[in-house]
Amino acid sequence: MTRLQANALLLLTAVIWGTTFVVQQVGTGGLQAIAFTGARSLVGALFVMPLALLQYRRVQRQERRFTAIDWLGILLTGTILFTGATLQQYGIFHTTVTNAGFLTALYVPLVPVISFLLLRRKVHWSVWPGSACCLVGTYIMSGAQGLDLRLGDSWVIASSLFWAFHVILVGTMAVRTKAPLVVACGQFVVCGLCGLLLGIIIEQPTLPDFRSGLFGILYAGLLSTGIGFTLQVVGQRFTHEADAAIILSSETVFAALAGVLFLSEQLGAGEYGGASLIFFGIMIVQLVPMFRRRARGLDE
Repeated sequence: MTRLQANALLLLTAVIWGTTFVVQQVGTGGLQAIAFTGARSLVGALFVMPLALLQYRRVQRQERRFTAIDWLGILLTGTILFTGATLQQYGIFHTTVTNAGFLTALYVPLVPVISFLLLRRKVHWSVWPGSACCLVGTYIMSGAQGLDLRLGDSWVIASSLFWAFHVILVGTMAVRTKAPLVVACGQFVVCGLCGLLLGIIIEQPTLPDFRSGLFGILYAGLLSTGIGFTLQVVGQRFTHEADAAIILSSETVFAALAGVLFLSEQLGAGEYGGASLIFFGIMIVQLVPMFRRRARGLDE
């Protein structure tokens, strides 16, 4: 596969993830956030499971054996995924698709910040101006006038923190286990079981609720979770990680476009400014280090 083809797969992934925000708002039927998150995650797990089992057997035979620490790490990853996904879903119910898309993307600058503060990993200087742009943009988009945060915006902002931890854990576990599909499937199973068990206890969904939300469950589970993740893994094998991060972060733009096309959402001038600042901050974090690495490569 060429780098151009890989980037095309990643762009398709961003389109799928961006449009899924619409489905998460209007396609859940009678399901509430926890049960819907659980159902879509189990569908995604079933989709990825055949490939994950093949990879698990290969790694067990040829590279390394899974340990109890590996499974505990996958359990923790799935628990954090469940928390982030549920908070995001609650938020999407109470804000616009456009806001949800851009505010979710706050995890991009949060990842290096958390790595620096908690893991003491070095970060590029561009993280700090990029994070500042995202912070100001979030302030504007969430209703800076009078600090009147929308309820949904607050939930989505909270979810972005868990998405950031999730990205760090997924990367760590994928490298440790040498089996990214196993990590993906395992976390989906954990997330799905947590969602369904807690959803049944707290939200008490009925069978008709699941029937009415079947389209959303299948779209989010098969396309966003199953196919989207698989395309991401395949694409990132053949392109630079910085290129991949930039392309995948464009899901914010596709979420905004989907909100305009399918839900007739509109942004005011201030909200456009806030969204632009967030996107600019994301680009700073991703592009500046990439250009610097390429410049050093040319110098050498």
